[in-house]
Amino acid sequence: MPNPVLITGASQRVGLALAENLLSNNYPVIVTYRTHKASIAQLEKAGAVAICADFSTDQGIAECIEAVKKHTTGLRAIIHNASEWNSEKNTSDYASLFDSMMQVHAKTPYLMNMGLKALLNTQQEAADIIHITDFVQSVGSEKHLAYAASKAALHNLTLSFAQMLAPHVKVNTIAPALLMFNDGDDAAYKEKALSKSLMQTEPGAVAAVDAVNYLLNSTYVTGETLQVNGGRHLKFN
Repeated sequence: MPNPVLITGASQRVGLALAENLLSNNYPVIVTYRTHKASIAQLEKAGAVAICADFSTDQGIAECIEAVKKHTTGLRAIIHNASEWNSEKNTSDYASLFDSMMQVHAKTPYLMNMGLKALLNTQQEAADIIHITDFVQSVGSEKHLAYAASKAALHNLTLSFAQMLAPHVKVNTIAPALLMFNDGDDAAYKEKALSKSLMQTEPGAVAAVDAVNYLLNSTYVTGETLQVNGGRHLKFN
């Protein structure tokens, strides 16, 4: 039996699509979720192990690490997808906003990588850590300052962990821009968002799935950022 892939934040959208794709390709999968949804029950029915995890506290992170260790003695990969979207416009408590963004996007992957790195060294072929960040890691965001800073911190962890864990573990970043609209997004917002990329399309979660599969199958790529943004970085030139 191959080692499982651990995916954080897999109850919806990209995380759910990643879990479904890996299960369909006969990977054992462990997922974490914050709120139990019907999607988690469906993943469990398909064979996934599901762990309820609260990444808002250090204790919650530690408990998740121990729960993973109870389920497996080895990992094929860790995909850090868990994310929280918040903006300065929604609060005047900027200290708490900054701390919460750093907690889920930087401290959680850091502590989980440190706590689970031994499990990534239990197979002959190289294992993987994949940090899913955001296009704003390299350009910033005037409306989501703390969020952008936390995603940039996560990418910097890619560079550091790639050096620390080589040659047994490949560590890379996937940095998407728009992949999927939310149900409440109106037509004006959608038109503006689509115009920001060269491809001018909403690719869906499959774009992230393809990127993850590429990295899992690669043999020589580490410490890199795979941009999944439809050419949006060129529109900034």
